[in-house]
Amino acid sequence: MNRSSFKIRAWILALLILLAFCMFSLRLMNMQVVDGASYAQEAKVRNSLVQTLQAARGELVDRYGRPLVVNESCFDIVFDKTAMIKGQDNEIILKMFQLFDEAGESWIDNLPISQNQPFRFVEGADSSVSRLKTFLELQEYATVEDVMLSLVERYELEEYLPLTQRLVAGVRYEMEQRGYSINLPYTFASNVSKQLVTTISERSDELPGVRESESTTRSYVSGDIAPWIIGLIGPIYQEEYQQLKETGEYQLNDQIGKFGIERAFESQLRGKNGQRRIEILNGMVENVIDEVEPMPGHTIALTIDKNLQAVTQQALADHVKMLNETAEEFKGREAEGAAAVIIDVKTGDILTAANYPTFNLQTYNQDYAQLSQDPLSPLMNRALNGAYTPGSIYKPGMAVSALAEGVLEDRYSTVTCNHIYTYYQDYQPQCLGFHGNINVMDALKYSCNIFFYDVGRRLGVEAINHYSSMLGFGQPVELEISAQSGQLASPELSASHGSEWVPGDVLQASIGQSETMATPLQLASYAATIANKGVRMKPHLVKSIHSYSFEEVLQQTQPEAACDMKLEPEIFDIVTEGMERMAEYGFAGYPIRVATKTGTPQTYGNFTNSTYISFAPADDPQIAVAVVVEKGGGEVCTPIVRKIYDFYFGLDQTDSTGTEQQLLLQ
Repeated sequence: MNRSSFKIRAWILALLILLAFCMFSLRLMNMQVVDGASYAQEAKVRNSLVQTLQAARGELVDRYGRPLVVNESCFDIVFDKTAMIKGQDNEIILKMFQLFDEAGESWIDNLPISQNQPFRFVEGADSSVSRLKTFLELQEYATVEDVMLSLVERYELEEYLPLTQRLVAGVRYEMEQRGYSINLPYTFASNVSKQLVTTISERSDELPGVRESESTTRSYVSGDIAPWIIGLIGPIYQEEYQQLKETGEYQLNDQIGKFGIERAFESQLRGKNGQRRIEILNGMVENVIDEVEPMPGHTIALTIDKNLQAVTQQALADHVKMLNETAEEFKGREAEGAAAVIIDVKTGDILTAANYPTFNLQTYNQDYAQLSQDPLSPLMNRALNGAYTPGSIYKPGMAVSALAEGVLEDRYSTVTCNHIYTYYQDYQPQCLGFHGNINVMDALKYSCNIFFYDVGRRLGVEAINHYSSMLGFGQPVELEISAQSGQLASPELSASHGSEWVPGDVLQASIGQSETMATPLQLASYAATIANKGVRMKPHLVKSIHSYSFEEVLQQTQPEAACDMKLEPEIFDIVTEGMERMAEYGFAGYPIRVATKTGTPQTYGNFTNSTYISFAPADDPQIAVAVVVEKGGGEVCTPIVRKIYDFYFGLDQTDSTGTEQQLLLQ
């Protein structure tokens, strides 16, 4: 190649480089100057973020609008993965432990393993333990040591002491369960004091990714009032989320109703979350692109009368305490649990569903381990799910059956009671007294077994169960929350568990013994049906549903008859008169007419329960009451029912200490 040719090529190359440089310069100038604003805007859009605007959960009030559950503003402490330094999770968590311990506050920890050594699975948390083992891909027979070893390896906790391993693992496990990610912050603690929030804010440089978040918390105004009915909310578990995520309305860090009305009316209470799409520039919010406001959930008015519920719960507690302290052995001293249900006779509104012992929704999570191990089973909803042998309170229903079938022609029909029922040679049960010729009204007054043995034998089990079913025994209860259906003694039931039905079983079934069982709710409904002359109203717990502000009624529960026996009113007048005669023992001189029936059903060993039904006023019934006291020894429950009537009818506003109940309940 000659020198001249080389120079030409060099110039051409230089021109090409210069041309390329000019083109890049023009392009750069175009991007920075001409289209700079456009590209800057595009950069902002690429850093947009969608935020969820949490909808306020609907509140719960009693039948008169008095608050039961409300929302209160609070501060949460959350972990934000977008700002958390990778690999420092454990270090940050340990620093948080120190701050919370110094402030005397707690954080969220649902790991079902004790927080002290030797480690053990939390009693009563079998489903949570099973969920943990499944998550860690361990067998069901894995020990707590196996689980801890797996957690230590999973979260790289080998360098820490065992107690620290347990605490950190509790948080790390919960973070995974709640779906902690770039798009989903994790709530480390809820309802944190403002002072601790300030401390964490001041030390933000040491705690990257930790920030406060304004939120709402569920406040149970009177946490021990009907807690089984109201229910509780809690975190969503993985298996629950698999179903809920299809709705597109739930995230793993949301909370849902776990039991009671909170669960049954989750869709009404939850509301609908909103959305806000924002632009972020250099970590700062630059602009709100669009926003959809959240729609709060609905407020639900229960049929419960908050104050009457409180009076009933206290009456149960007082009665059991009195028996424990003053009754004789096997005659009430061993009394344990109790329940009472009050129903509006005309509408089926459940005014009270009370249990003893009780618990407090406000401290439920902290108390759960202790509550679940309590031998008195305070977590059991005896009022709706406790199945009890009714005993002699079954006799008014038997009287209705006998009068309806003509086994008793009228109120004057008698049966001879000579203390022993001698119809059968091989089975001759006794009565507590010698009543001679006795009619149905006095048979109810004196609770004569012989009278009801005889009419029961003549009726037969099929007729007995036919009328008992219409009165609500053994029937499914269509309630908003879970409620047992009980059972009726029958040859089929006996055969189902390998027993032979014999004639004596009919006699025992006729006085509410044998295998007949009912819940306090069913017993109250049964009493209300007699008071309502054979019309059994469908019981319910929700009176109405309102807009969140309570300004608009969205739904009203209409009274509905579950069964109309279509019997002559005279039949129920006769039975009511007999129950009024019995009320003379506990309500003599009472300012309103009361109808009652007591029961002393045998349970096991030497123990008997106390059962009681009543309605008032007997001449124009408004409410019906059923009470059961476990191992009550047959002690009459009149003191409980008198307190209920005193309060409901405004007859006595003063309790036994002279303190006005109204003041206590405000």
